Amino acid sequence: MDEDTNAPLDRSLFSTLPELDGRGSAAYTSRMTVRTRFAPSPTGYLHVGGARTALFNYLFAKKHGGVFLLRVEDTDAARNTEEARQAIFDGMSWLGLDWDEGPFYQSERLAIYDAWFEKLHASGRVYEDGGAWRFRFERKPVTMQDLVCGQVTIDYRDESNTPDMVVKRSDGSYVFHFVNVVDDLEMGITHVIRGEDHLMNTPKHLQLIEAFGGVAPAYAHIPLILNADGSKMSKRDAGAAVGDYPKQGFLSAAVVNFVALLGWNPKTEEEIFSLADLVERFSLEQVNRAPGRFDFEKCKWVNQQHLLAVTLDDFATAARPFVEAAGLAIPENYLAVIAAVKDKVRLLSEVPAAVDFLLKEDFTYDEEAVTKVRGNAAAGGLLSSLAAAFETLPEWSADAAKAALQETAVAAGAKPGQLMFPLRVALSGRGHGPDLGEMLALLGRSRCAARVSRFAGILEISKP
Repeated sequence: MDEDTNAPLDRSLFSTLPELDGRGSAAYTSRMTVRTRFAPSPTGYLHVGGARTALFNYLFAKKHGGVFLLRVEDTDAARNTEEARQAIFDGMSWLGLDWDEGPFYQSERLAIYDAWFEKLHASGRVYEDGGAWRFRFERKPVTMQDLVCGQVTIDYRDESNTPDMVVKRSDGSYVFHFVNVVDDLEMGITHVIRGEDHLMNTPKHLQLIEAFGGVAPAYAHIPLILNADGSKMSKRDAGAAVGDYPKQGFLSAAVVNFVALLGWNPKTEEEIFSLADLVERFSLEQVNRAPGRFDFEKCKWVNQQHLLAVTLDDFATAARPFVEAAGLAIPENYLAVIAAVKDKVRLLSEVPAAVDFLLKEDFTYDEEAVTKVRGNAAAGGLLSSLAAAFETLPEWSADAAKAALQETAVAAGAKPGQLMFPLRVALSGRGHGPDLGEMLALLGRSRCAARVSRFAGILEISKP
C-alpha cells in the first residue's frame, strides 16, 4: 500500500477516547534514539503527499538527534518500475531530505520474512486457508495512542467485522501488513509517521507485534491533503507530482516550506522557513487533525518569498537554464538584466518572458496595453518627439532620458505622466515590468530611440 494515497478514512470501527494532553510524544523521545523511516512503493512518481510524509519523518528525526532511513517497499513486482524508484530518489534529493540509512529494498529481504513467518507458524498464530496463510487475531479490543489522532480503540471481538487477515498469499508472497511490521521491528523504528489512511491498519500491526513479542513504535497519523476547494487531491492535479516542481521553476527550499505547512501549524504568524528553521520548530503536537488544503497559488507565493531572499548571483544562476531553454542569448550584462526582474517573478520559469524584450527586438505587444495607449490621442506625436530628443542627448543615462521625457511633454503642453505609460509600452510591449529607469539604462540610446519611433509609427498607422 502506498503511503501517499488519499483513500477516505472509515471510522465506523473505531471508538475515539478523549485525547491525551501533549499526545505523549515526550514519553517516547526522552529515553531512546529516535529512528524514523519513509517507506514508499516504486509504482509511480513521488506524490506531494509522500513528500510530506518523508519531510515530517525527516524533521522529527533531526529535531531529536535521531536517524532517518529510506525503505523501498517493492514486493509488488508487477507494479514496480525502475523509473518510479529513481523518481523517488531524485525527488527526495532535490528536496534535501537526505536519508541516514538505506535505501533498503523489501525485495531483497525475503529470507528475513520467511524466518519471521516461521515464528508465527511455530506459535500457532497462522493457519492455512485456500493456499494462503491467515494470521489469527486475538479476539479482544486493541487500544492505541496515536500522537496526532489521540487514543483510539478497535474491537476485534466481532469476527464478522474483523476477519483474520492474510499475511502470506497462495503464491508465497507476503502482504504489506506483515512485511511492514517485520521491517519496523528489524530496523528498530521508534516512530511511524504516516498518512491517516493507514490509521485502520495500525491495530492489525499491533496484534502482529504482540504476537512476535516485540515493542511497538509510537504512531502518528497525519491528516490527508485536499485541494483548496475541499475535494480529494488526485495524481492529475497541479502540484501533485514532486518531479514537476523543478521544471516549473520552484526552489526546493520553497517547496519544502510549503509542504511543511500542509497540516503543520507553527503557532506563529510566520510562514517562511528554511529547512533548518523547520527542524528547530517542528513537533507532532502542532500537527493538525483537520486535512491540509493544497493551494497552488499559495505555493507560488511562498516560492516568490524565497526568490526575494536569495542573492542576485544565486538567482541569476538558477534562472539561466530557463533563459537558455527559451532560446534567448545570454548578454554580457546578464546580471543587470536579471536584477531588473528579480522582484517581479514568482517562478524561475517566468524569467524568460519577463526579460525577453531586453534581449531581443522581435517582442510582441500586449493588445490590452496598446489599446490603453491608443486612448491617448496625442501619444503618437509625443513619442515621435521623444525619439528625436533621445537621439540628440549629448550623454545617455536613465536620468537624462527621463529629463528629455519631461521636456518633451512640457513643450507639447502635456503632463509628463501622459507620456510615461506609452513609453513603457514602446520599450517593452507591455504595461508592466521593470522600473522604467532600469529599462532605459539597460536598452541604451539607440535601441530606445528606435523602439519609440517604431511604436509611434504603429500608433499613427492605426489611427482611424
